[in-house]
Amino acid sequence: MRVLLADDHDLVRETLAAFLLAEGFAEVRAVPDLDAALEAIAGDTVFDIVLLDYTMPGMNGLDGLARALAAARAAKLDLPIAIISGTTHRDLAEAALAAGAAGFVPKTLASRAMVAAVQTMASGEIFAPISLLMQEAPVDQVLAGLTRRETDVLKGICEGKSNKEIARDLDLQEVTVKLHVKTLSRKLGAKNRTHAAMIARDSGMH
Repeated sequence: MRVLLADDHDLVRETLAAFLLAEGFAEVRAVPDLDAALEAIAGDTVFDIVLLDYTMPGMNGLDGLARALAAARAAKLDLPIAIISGTTHRDLAEAALAAGAAGFVPKTLASRAMVAAVQTMASGEIFAPISLLMQEAPVDQVLAGLTRRETDVLKGICEGKSNKEIARDLDLQEVTVKLHVKTLSRKLGAKNRTHAAMIARDSGMH
């Protein structure tokens, strides 16, 4: 199975690509933006599925999905194109599916579930996790509800700083920063500090 993965976050792109390859996918072409994805769709390689990050450069919301679907039609390909996202909104998932996406895949999915989702969509079925479609609280609402200190710590994580660097910047003990990271990760439904940064970044925090 050949996968085209487009995501502007280097770590996410490389991690997902490496994982899919390790799970036996024949090829994973990883590109950093929509233009590169459109070029790959129009190229010589015939992919079984395309995964587009919702917030990467060129996407402009679901316009990017429409452009990718149009590129596939122009190349006479019946190509499943799915949206992947670090933030999970029920409204966004429903809008993506209504716009023709093969699925809406949260980056929070466990690895085996991610593989199953990709295989499901490549076989022509639609994928969206039930838990997501039932989810009500938008991430921006959760972010707005963080304490000032939690927000400061999260901004430090988004800047790629270690707990020690954040502690120094905020004049806190490192153990206090670790506690804030744990609390804000739980509030955001993040698996770890990297995932918390991804969620915050996809919601517009830099």
